[in-house]
Amino acid sequence: MDLTALTAISPVDGRYRAQLASLAPYFSEFGLIRYRVRVEIEYFIFLAEKKIFVLPAKVKAAKLRSIYENFTEADAQQIKTIERTTNHDVKAVEYFIKEKLNEMGAGDVAEWVHFGLTSQDVNNTAVPLSWKEALEEQYMPALENILLQLRKMAKDWKKISLLARTHGQPASPTTLGKEIMVFVERLEGQIRQLSHVPFAAKFGGATGNFNAHHVAFPAIDWIRFGNDFVSRKLGLERMQYTTQIEHYDNLAAQFDALKRINTILVDFCRDMWTYISMEYFKQKVKAGEVGSSAMPHKVNPIDFENAEGNFGIANALYEHLAAKLPISRLQRDLTDSTVLRNVGVPMAHSFLALRSLEKGLGKLLLNDSKMKEDLEHNWAVVAEAIQTVLRRENYPQPYEALKALTRGKAGISKQDIHEFIDTLKINAKLKKELKAITPHNYTGVEFPY
Repeated sequence: MDLTALTAISPVDGRYRAQLASLAPYFSEFGLIRYRVRVEIEYFIFLAEKKIFVLPAKVKAAKLRSIYENFTEADAQQIKTIERTTNHDVKAVEYFIKEKLNEMGAGDVAEWVHFGLTSQDVNNTAVPLSWKEALEEQYMPALENILLQLRKMAKDWKKISLLARTHGQPASPTTLGKEIMVFVERLEGQIRQLSHVPFAAKFGGATGNFNAHHVAFPAIDWIRFGNDFVSRKLGLERMQYTTQIEHYDNLAAQFDALKRINTILVDFCRDMWTYISMEYFKQKVKAGEVGSSAMPHKVNPIDFENAEGNFGIANALYEHLAAKLPISRLQRDLTDSTVLRNVGVPMAHSFLALRSLEKGLGKLLLNDSKMKEDLEHNWAVVAEAIQTVLRRENYPQPYEALKALTRGKAGISKQDIHEFIDTLKINAKLKKELKAITPHNYTGVEFPY
């Protein structure tokens, strides 16, 4: 069978291809090849800029950059054709660029392509560069859209009283807006941590010592050269002491940070799912949609469920990537190579989950009458407030008195609470203060939004 959305083995490239097409330029085989070509071209230009060799006057940097800026699928296929002979993917890129130089009439400088490099100098700059740009251009905007939605919901619903539940039991009331801000704060904290992790690269020759560079031009400060190239031309941070490969510690830290973000969002999805099951939210009905093949009445919270599932798959893959990539035998084994090709897969599942979550949030309809009903049926939650005010007034054993009234008893009503207040040996002003406390207004401080 030919590869189509119906025959693809992975749903990333099958069922969900249309939703994930924007990630293909970063993580597909085409994308990887294009980033390799970009690194090789920029390195070639940099060598010329540093006067390591003289670039022919007719060959301008802009013309060289057009090789990767205008890179096509036909170009990528040409490289794959070369690879069938070389049996080496990076060498095929080198030969492709040399062919392009020959076409430009610059064949006499073609041997400066890939000068002194090993394939990992290209891979360990191309992959982190694609990863960096995918995070910045695709993932972070999608995550920020979720944060914008959450902040707006929190602001819109900051005065909506909500019966809290600790251990699944009715607890001191809160506000819906503040509960949403809990997740906003958690996400913002992890995004800050993620932003502090450098996008690391390896660039230093066969075993990280610039051996070939140094033997050819011993007077050049190649460490400074490498740092300058990786920083200025690629926007990455060059690791100073490496083997043949980058040690991936920072990449693993990024995977762990993304995993924590996903875990927070799983927590949020489960809370929203529960609120929907409690009828605190209804969902907008879309014409033509079916909630169940057998039960016509159902409007299932499928977007939150899909998001949770995809966040989980992403985390399982991030877990393996973070645990495996920093481990390599001696100066290098090949286990990182095939694993590294999969960094886009958990990103795709995370991205898909964000899309589902955004869709789910857009369907929510607040059912504050149900929230008010639950509050009204749980007057026992004001017992904490009453006993605390009584403590302030040095009333003897208020906790024990409220415990006897409310603990383990269902159906405590407003009347029960007020009758209890009337039995207290306190003045009328204090009784009035206590009776003013309700499950609806006992929500604590008003937070800034």
